[in-house]
Amino acid sequence: MARDRFAPDFDPDCGDESLTSARQDIVIGRWQGLRALLRTTGPDWLVRGHRVRLLAQACAGSSTAESWLAAEPQSADALVLRAATETARAFTLAISAGRGAPIDRSRIDTAVLACLAAAEAHPQDPTPWVSLISVARLYPTGVRRQELARWWDELHRRDPYNVEGHLQVLHYYSARWHGTHGLMYDFARDAAGVAPPGCALPVLVQYARVEEFRYLVDGAQGQQASVGLSQHWKHDGAVSDVRRTWQRWIAQRGEGPVAPGELRDLNYLTHAACQAGVTDVAADLLRLQGRRATRTPWSYTGDPEKQIVKWHADLRLRG
Repeated sequence: MARDRFAPDFDPDCGDESLTSARQDIVIGRWQGLRALLRTTGPDWLVRGHRVRLLAQACAGSSTAESWLAAEPQSADALVLRAATETARAFTLAISAGRGAPIDRSRIDTAVLACLAAAEAHPQDPTPWVSLISVARLYPTGVRRQELARWWDELHRRDPYNVEGHLQVLHYYSARWHGTHGLMYDFARDAAGVAPPGCALPVLVQYARVEEFRYLVDGAQGQQASVGLSQHWKHDGAVSDVRRTWQRWIAQRGEGPVAPGELRDLNYLTHAACQAGVTDVAADLLRLQGRRATRTPWSYTGDPEKQIVKWHADLRLRG
């Protein structure tokens, strides 16, 4: 029946209902719900990082983070959110300016100082260091190698298997920013190699493949050129990477649904398995994913919903 037709759910909060409820406060300019959410989250760094990142994106176009900080200037949680919000604003400016266009350096400096203040206020929290490494790539020539290494050491000391933090370093090392494809893949494979069984870090290799694809498409003048890049996903190395990530992460993670903070990671692996034609892995990943989906990375290779629906149909999965 029509009502049983499979359709993915692109919930921006990835199924985190508490986050969805708190984000409604931002719409009406209230900050109390944000404070309650981060207070109850505590030191679960995966959940906290996911929530802070999405709250910051929502706060970037409002003054809610500033209102909270004005009311509670000593709140470590308010300082952490303000740092992430300033980082999100800096990236919004960079996107508006266009790739390669300079943006006001003072805005980047503001975000960096906010991150350092948050790190001092909440010394156990890795989240400000993730924001700091993220905003570092907006400097036209990056930051000094010693500085980036120090920030990385601070993050690694607090949460050595933080996927979002590793992802920000991967972006920094990519050819689109301040490195090369080789440097980016080396970092991803090194991180995957030391990850404990069941940890999501091996999916960094799939993030790297998408990052390289985006670079190649940009260089080929538009997404239409992506048709000629199909082997990018299907060669022997790409297929081996999919199976290796599956074995190291999904096959050893245990039972239960993937957490909201890992749903994007799962989508990157599912997308890679589908593109590589690894149908046995793709089918298991699509079942694990269910209706929950994120628009990236599917949006880089076409319409996200159409692709996911097509793969469900091709693999004869039930909705």
